[in-house]
Amino acid sequence: MSGQAPGKDVIERLARDALARIPDPFQQHLADVVLIIEDYADDETLDSLGIEDPLDLTGLYHGRPLGEKSSFESGALPDRIHLYRVPILYEWSATGVRLDDLVWHVVVHEVGHHFGLSDEQMHALEDAAG
Repeated sequence: MSGQAPGKDVIERLARDALARIPDPFQQHLADVVLIIEDYADDETLDSLGIEDPLDLTGLYHGRPLGEKSSFESGALPDRIHLYRVPILYEWSATGVRLDDLVWHVVVHEVGHHFGLSDEQMHALEDAAG
């Protein structure tokens, strides 16, 4: 490696690998979720969450949890998982956690929001599929 920080393509590959590891029955509901890799969350997103430091947000789920959806909805944007590369790399550097493990953790957390899971349920999912 040339000493450069991993790019968006590396984070996306790790995130797609993580999504592929999510077990059924969750896996069958992830096909339509869009994965977006950005360097940082935009100011509007940070403001809406009350976050001042963009390094404090590594990922975000946009959409309605699966259990709250209606078959009568139409025209809605697809559910999206945003991963923020620079905050992920900052946390990676600060903690020494392997990058693939960190991306796995962030992806599971955001997938958990897609399913409306509690933090405890997300940790169980992470442990079961990790």
